[in-house]
Amino acid sequence: MLRSVIKGVGSALPRRIMTNSDLSKIVDTTHEWIVERTGIHARHIASDDETTRSLAVDAAKKALLNAGLEASAIDLVILATSTPDNTFPATATLVQADLGIIRGAAFDVQAVCSGFVYALTTADAYIRTGMASNVLVIGAETFSRILDWTDRTTCVLFGDGAGAFVLSGEEGENGILASRIHSDGRYSDKLYVDGGPSTTKTVGHLRMEGREVFKHAVVNIAAVMQEVLDQAGISAANIDCFVPHQANRRILEGTARKLGIPEERIVLTMDRHGNTSAASIPLAYDVALQDGRIKPGQLVLMEAMGGGFTWGAVLARV
Repeated sequence: MLRSVIKGVGSALPRRIMTNSDLSKIVDTTHEWIVERTGIHARHIASDDETTRSLAVDAAKKALLNAGLEASAIDLVILATSTPDNTFPATATLVQADLGIIRGAAFDVQAVCSGFVYALTTADAYIRTGMASNVLVIGAETFSRILDWTDRTTCVLFGDGAGAFVLSGEEGENGILASRIHSDGRYSDKLYVDGGPSTTKTVGHLRMEGREVFKHAVVNIAAVMQEVLDQAGISAANIDCFVPHQANRRILEGTARKLGIPEERIVLTMDRHGNTSAASIPLAYDVALQDGRIKPGQLVLMEAMGGGFTWGAVLARV
């Protein structure tokens, strides 16, 4: 069976680190308040010369190097982002140009924090149907650009960064085994940005009803994780590494408990990255790969939920 195999991984973070103590100087909050509610200690914030495009290119180059592939081998670039460099063209096409890729196609996927799962699922469909052979899947965000820095309930949560996978079609046991994505637009007002070209003609700021998001997240994420496990015929007990979207420590631990995944198998990077939206899964995956927690042949489960609401999960043997 032709599967989408993760051949290379790379990540990129802005130079500037903003700690909780730094935040307490610009908004009414404390390090203790943030850690108790989210588990976040610090996050990276992009400078003026660092954009979604530049972070995506940096992560992509590292992923290609890790995969041992030249950029010319890539025939599809999918970039998951809610913070593009421009309204159009798609930031993916700018990344494609910066990498020197002049064949195939490039497009953006917008599913907020679920974007990377949506992009992986899309790339997998292209590979399994023979429409692409080597796909560069990137999650990149500069959420600091859309935060209201006077709102302590949201500005403390998010950070900037990028992560990338190189997927290649190969016969064998390894690769993406199952994936599922969902959305429910009835809850779009629970997590959204209050601006846009067609409405306010402005970028707008992120707004969130935290309790409502939390309530839906644990239920939806646990359900979709069980879906992909059932699709692959695999028990949660066999998962070697759980790489979730890094939104909130309590959400992740609650979700893992629902499925019986031991805490030591959860990859947590929100303490140093915050919530980087579509970039959080590949950033966390790269950390676990670099420190040896993710090893060849293991089963890795990834999941996310974002504004919309959107949510999904991907199970892969690496």
